[in-house]
Formats: sequence, C-alpha cells, structure tokens
Amino acid sequence: MRYINGCTFAFMSPRGFTQKEEWKRSLRLMVESTGCDTVILPVGALQDHCYSTKVDYTTPDVMSMDDVRAVADEVRKLGLHLVVKAMVNVRDGYWRAYIRFFDTYVPTEPTWEQWFASYDEFVVELAKTAQEVGAEMFCLGCEMVGTDHRADEWRDLIAQVRKVYHGPLTYNCDKFQEHHVTWWDAVDAISSSGYYPIDQLEEHFQRVEAVAEKFNKPFFFMESGCPSREGSEYIPNNWNYGGEQSNEAQARWYQAYTDMLIKHPKIRGSVWWDWSAIRLYPIETAATNNGYCTYGKPAEKILQAYSRAIAERESK
Repeated sequence: MRYINGCTFAFMSPRGFTQKEEWKRSLRLMVESTGCDTVILPVGALQDHCYSTKVDYTTPDVMSMDDVRAVADEVRKLGLHLVVKAMVNVRDGYWRAYIRFFDTYVPTEPTWEQWFASYDEFVVELAKTAQEVGAEMFCLGCEMVGTDHRADEWRDLIAQVRKVYHGPLTYNCDKFQEHHVTWWDAVDAISSSGYYPIDQLEEHFQRVEAVAEKFNKPFFFMESGCPSREGSEYIPNNWNYGGEQSNEAQARWYQAYTDMLIKHPKIRGSVWWDWSAIRLYPIETAATNNGYCTYGKPAEKILQAYSRAIAERESK
C-alpha cells in the first residue's frame, strides 16, 4: 500500500461551504504547513442521540455530495490524493462510540436493523460519490466502538459498498480497539485513531503491527494528533483534558510520534487531526490556540521534517 501522509480537512463543514473561496486557501495552507500529500475528507452525518435510528446526511449541518465533488476537484488540481471518509456524529454531544442497541430484540425498542438500514443508505450514497470523483480509498466509518461487534451487519455493508465503489476499503476503529474487531478480513486496509500517550507509543505500535500481521493487511493511522495543552501529550485523545496552552507539549508529542512512525515502516502512514476549511485561526494567534491544529506552531516544522524524511524513504 502507498504510504499515507495525510491530514483531515473540513470536518463538520456545513452544506455549501465550497460555494465560497476561503476553503481553497485553507487547503493550500494545510499542504504547505504539514507537507502532506493526502487529503482525508470526512463527511459526518448526524443523528439526534445515541439510540436514534435515523442517520441524517441531508441536513444543512452536513456537507453535500456537491461539496465532496468540489473538494475532490481542487485536490486533483493540487496533485494530491483523496480519501473519502464516512462518519456519524450525535447532535446531543455524546461521542459516536456510544451508539448502541439491544442485541436481543425487545418490542418497542429501537433495533440494530433499523439503525444499520439508515447508516447503510448514507454510506452507500457517499461511496457512489467517492467512486465518481476517483477517491483513492473509502473509509466505511469512524470509531463506532458500540457497533464493532456487529460483524454480520458490517460485512453486509461492505458487500453493498463494493458494488458501487471499486477502490480499497478501510474502517477507522478507535484507539485500543484494533485487536477487538473480528472482521478485518473483509476490508483492504486496517486503520485506527492513533491518539496514544507519548510514553506508550512503542507498546501500541507493536500491538497494531501484530494485528495487521494476523490479518495480513496493511495498517495506517486514520487519525492522529495532540492538542496544544500542558499534559495533553499523555492523554492526546481527550479534547477537553490539559492545563495551560502549551505548543511545547504538542511539539513533544509530535516529535516522539513521527520518530516512531519512521522507526516502524510496516505502519503505512498517519493522518493528522485536523484542519478547518472555513474556521482556520489567524497564524498570529497560534501561540494562544490550544487545539489540535499545528498551523504556525512548533509542531509544524516537525511535520515538515517528517514529510521530507518519509518522501525520501519511500522513493528508494
């Protein structure tokens, strides 16, 4: 598998965001800032709560298929690669990992069958668009921990998607879950969210390599990153954790993480979280921004050096 040096772009951008020009500038800045060669475009449908069975991808809160086409066209003009990623988020703020239903049918209660019917409709429609725009890879979902055990439903969805999208498929499981998914054989690449503590990187890199070897599949991190907050390098997955703003803490994590990626060439890439299409902060405020984005922060130089090292290694 080609090495994935990517960045997530336009997460939770609303329908029609591509009708203005500012997102194109942000996309170019992302490439210049990180040195990435792959754009991961997440399309995040919405459901009202964790036990809702309606997955809504036509709401104004969710980018349209025309937005996907516009981003794909710009990505192609820039000579970059595109991965289209299906996601679902919960309107009431709960994390998608908590979406779950009874495994035994109970009258009047929402069912897995109802939820998967709605989710499948969204994913298949997005997969058709991914095929249309020539996406290099399609991701079936993200961090759906509560659904991971429903292997039959996931296999059925994969079969549906393969009828409309003819490129490689992956699924972005959550951190610490790589060895719990039983249906990796049905996809073409294994991927996960690599928000691992700075002092546990070697342990988890070795573990995910073992999972990839077991299933004889390539592996890459579909998400990775660390906020700019003191202490966040030890809990990089927590959006709210951390003390005072600290670009140095973020830089320490990125240096350790990219060093580990270079040390482990069997891991075929990483995707940085994340880069806003329409709400990118002014570079003058980088010293006070405590989010995940590396724009204008010390970690920016680390990613550039990593991109050069990977490009040199992969060209040999």
